[in-house]
Amino acid sequence: MAGSDTAPFLSQADDPDDGPAPGHPGLPGPMGNPKSGEPEIPDREGLQRITGLSQGHSTLIVAVLCYINLLNYMDRFTVAGVLPDIEQFFSIGDSSSGLIQTVFISSYMVLAPVFGYLGDRYNRKYLMCGGIAFWSLVTLGSSFIPRERFWLLLLTRGLVGVGEASYSTIAPTLIADLFVADQRSRMLSVFYFAIPVGSGLGYIAGSKVKDVAGDWHWALRVTPGLGVVAVLLLFLVVQEPPRGAVECHSGSSPLSPTSWWADLKALARNPSFVLSSLGFTAVAFVTGSLALWAPAFLLRSRVVLGETLPCLPGDSCSSSDSLIFGLITCLTGVLGVGLGVEISRRLRRFNPRADPLVCAAGLLGSAPFLFLSLACARGSIVATYIFIFIGETLLSMNWAIVADILLYVVIPTRRSTAEAFQIVLSHLLGDAGSPYLIGLISDRLRRSWPASFLSEFRALQFSLMLCAFVGALGGAAFLGTAMFIEDDRRRAQLHMQGLLHETGPSDDRIVVPQRGRSTRVPVSSVLV
Repeated sequence: MAGSDTAPFLSQADDPDDGPAPGHPGLPGPMGNPKSGEPEIPDREGLQRITGLSQGHSTLIVAVLCYINLLNYMDRFTVAGVLPDIEQFFSIGDSSSGLIQTVFISSYMVLAPVFGYLGDRYNRKYLMCGGIAFWSLVTLGSSFIPRERFWLLLLTRGLVGVGEASYSTIAPTLIADLFVADQRSRMLSVFYFAIPVGSGLGYIAGSKVKDVAGDWHWALRVTPGLGVVAVLLLFLVVQEPPRGAVECHSGSSPLSPTSWWADLKALARNPSFVLSSLGFTAVAFVTGSLALWAPAFLLRSRVVLGETLPCLPGDSCSSSDSLIFGLITCLTGVLGVGLGVEISRRLRRFNPRADPLVCAAGLLGSAPFLFLSLACARGSIVATYIFIFIGETLLSMNWAIVADILLYVVIPTRRSTAEAFQIVLSHLLGDAGSPYLIGLISDRLRRSWPASFLSEFRALQFSLMLCAFVGALGGAAFLGTAMFIEDDRRRAQLHMQGLLHETGPSDDRIVVPQRGRSTRVPVSSVLV
């Protein structure tokens, strides 16, 4: 999902086959025994000396951050779990319902770079404490909004984005300052596995709490209570490690930073980065649409099939679809991420284009299954769930791999800019607008048909079919990435080795020592 806030680094920038990076000796105390020329990586005792934290305390900090990340995504999708009840309570249509998620994502997208800037300069622990406390209070307040104040619900969802931006942009940097090498990869992987699990728990918590309390408002009062626990854990357990200290002794790139404008121009000339970002935008579009609308669509399908009663004004919408869809989201997210990483790892031994090809296969494979899940909904709800399970599993294969692609086609001094650009692009053209667009199309279709429960079902069914076509376009973008991935990766490697000097799009040349002097030759002559 959620995309959606696409995730930072899940693996090291380079594979072992790409050659070692220069190291920096001089760390006091015991060190590992790296091979000649490889960066020196501090062992457990060395890390403790640098960070001032024991291994157990660092692991406990990661556990707290994972708990908050889980809570973060629970809050996002609790609203989707009770969306039919919200529509009935406020008497709104599909376009207004889609606007709830769009307002939240837009606020999050705009404010994430702001908190990223603050997180690089001020105490991250206190920024997160303040953001989570604010988010908890706003979420709690949104559960008391009267039915004639729908605009106030939109405002509070936008303010929730403020609180979540303060956490999501800062927490990964804490993990990066506590661990190095494979340990960091494992910790970040665990951190981001909380995304599908938390998303699924949001649906489950929303639907079950509503059923137990008999009122959907109580579903929005669960995460604020857990948020208070999160603030206490942050304050008592988390300590601020020194920024970048563990990297200083584990190897760093000799490259010097360039201007922000030069970075943007270089990224725009990197076809692998541009095309993979467009492919991931398609992933965000599809997951954002399904996250909000799938439970409501499944409920309408059951109404048309006569398996459940329709939601009438003033009544609570009783359905198990949010619970079932939440369980599917948890399982397919974990299964898809693990499956994608493992398949890519194995294929990479034989095909250097494995990463974008696996991403393309995931998106192109998910498109027909998502289409079939919509087409079969009027005939069999069981078949619909089966196709959704397969489609979401294939869709989830992209999450970790896209982060790896960014790392090895972009040089270290531009990776933060590249990550920020990819986040903004995937939200702006992806899950920020897709829920509203799906709802808008559904409302337009309903106006042209006689009012009935069948018309409501068909309108949402046809509008959601757009996701299958967007997924196919994303798969095509990843196929395009496969055409350029080898050259762009090799170019980044040469640049990191100091052999490639950028002088413009028409004069990228490599410095090749020749009898004691440097001679410039075209890049193409070396990349052949």
